[in-house]
Amino acid sequence: MANIASARKRARQAEKRRQHNAALRSELRSAIRNVRKAIAAGDKKAARDVFTRATGVIDSIADKHIIHKNAAARHKSRLSARIKAMA
Repeated sequence: MANIASARKRARQAEKRRQHNAALRSELRSAIRNVRKAIAAGDKKAARDVFTRATGVIDSIADKHIIHKNAAARHKSRLSARIKAMA
Protein backbone atom coordinates (compact mmCIF):
# COMPACT_ATOMS: atom_id res chain seq x y z
CA MET A 1 0.00 0.00 0.00
CA ALA A 2 1.15 3.51 -0.80
CA ASN A 3 2.51 5.72 2.01
CA ILE A 4 2.27 9.15 0.40
CA ALA A 5 -1.13 10.83 0.41
CA SER A 6 -1.11 11.58 -3.32
CA ALA A 7 -0.18 7.96 -4.09
CA ARG A 8 -3.04 6.73 -1.89
CA LYS A 9 -5.42 9.00 -3.76
CA ARG A 10 -4.15 7.76 -7.14
CA ALA A 11 -4.66 4.16 -5.95
CA ARG A 12 -8.26 4.98 -4.96
CA GLN A 13 -8.91 6.68 -8.29
CA ALA A 14 -7.36 3.82 -10.25
CA GLU A 15 -9.53 1.26 -8.44
CA LYS A 16 -12.69 3.29 -9.03
CA ARG A 17 -11.81 3.66 -12.74
CA ARG A 18 -11.00 -0.07 -13.02
CA GLN A 19 -14.42 -1.00 -11.62
CA HIS A 20 -16.20 1.44 -13.93
CA ASN A 21 -14.31 0.16 -16.99
CA ALA A 22 -15.04 -3.45 -15.98
CA ALA A 23 -18.77 -2.66 -15.83
CA LEU A 24 -18.66 -1.08 -19.28
CA ARG A 25 -16.71 -4.03 -20.69
CA SER A 26 -19.32 -6.39 -19.21
CA GLU A 27 -22.07 -4.35 -20.89
CA LEU A 28 -20.21 -4.70 -24.20
CA ARG A 29 -19.90 -8.47 -23.85
CA SER A 30 -23.59 -8.77 -22.96
CA ALA A 31 -24.59 -6.75 -26.03
CA ILE A 32 -22.48 -8.96 -28.31
CA ARG A 33 -23.83 -12.11 -26.63
CA ASN A 34 -27.42 -10.92 -27.18
CA VAL A 35 -26.79 -10.46 -30.90
CA ARG A 36 -25.22 -13.91 -31.17
CA LYS A 37 -28.24 -15.45 -29.37
CA ALA A 38 -30.63 -13.72 -31.78
CA ILE A 39 -28.59 -15.01 -34.74
CA ALA A 40 -28.61 -18.53 -33.31
CA ALA A 41 -32.40 -18.33 -32.85
CA GLY A 42 -32.69 -17.73 -36.60
CA ASP A 43 -34.90 -14.63 -36.49
CA LYS A 44 -33.30 -12.16 -38.86
CA LYS A 45 -35.55 -9.21 -37.97
CA ALA A 46 -34.96 -9.65 -34.23
CA ALA A 47 -31.23 -10.08 -34.83
CA ARG A 48 -31.18 -6.81 -36.79
CA ASP A 49 -32.99 -4.97 -33.99
CA VAL A 50 -30.65 -6.32 -31.30
CA PHE A 51 -27.65 -5.54 -33.53
CA THR A 52 -28.77 -1.91 -33.87
CA ARG A 53 -28.84 -1.52 -30.08
CA ALA A 54 -25.51 -3.34 -29.71
CA THR A 55 -23.90 -1.03 -32.27
CA GLY A 56 -24.64 1.95 -30.04
CA VAL A 57 -23.11 0.20 -27.02
CA ILE A 58 -20.01 -0.85 -29.01
CA ASP A 59 -19.46 2.66 -30.38
CA SER A 60 -19.99 4.25 -26.98
CA ILE A 61 -17.41 2.00 -25.34
CA ALA A 62 -14.93 2.59 -28.16
CA ASP A 63 -15.40 6.37 -27.75
CA LYS A 64 -14.44 5.99 -24.07
CA HIS A 65 -11.27 4.08 -25.07
CA ILE A 66 -12.32 0.94 -23.19
CA ILE A 67 -11.66 -0.97 -26.42
CA HIS A 68 -9.80 0.21 -29.52
CA LYS A 69 -11.89 1.72 -32.32
CA ASN A 70 -10.64 -0.94 -34.74
CA ALA A 71 -11.71 -3.69 -32.34
CA ALA A 72 -15.16 -2.08 -32.19
CA ALA A 73 -15.31 -1.95 -35.98
CA ARG A 74 -14.27 -5.60 -36.17
CA HIS A 75 -17.01 -6.67 -33.74
CA LYS A 76 -19.65 -4.75 -35.70
CA SER A 77 -18.41 -6.04 -39.04
CA ARG A 78 -18.41 -9.70 -37.99
CA LEU A 79 -21.84 -9.49 -36.37
CA SER A 80 -23.23 -7.69 -39.41
CA ALA A 81 -21.77 -10.32 -41.75
CA ARG A 82 -23.35 -13.12 -39.70
CA ILE A 83 -26.74 -11.39 -39.87
CA LYS A 84 -26.46 -10.88 -43.63
CA ALA A 85 -25.52 -14.55 -44.06
CA MET A 86 -28.77 -15.67 -42.42
CA ALA A 87 -31.25 -17.30 -44.81
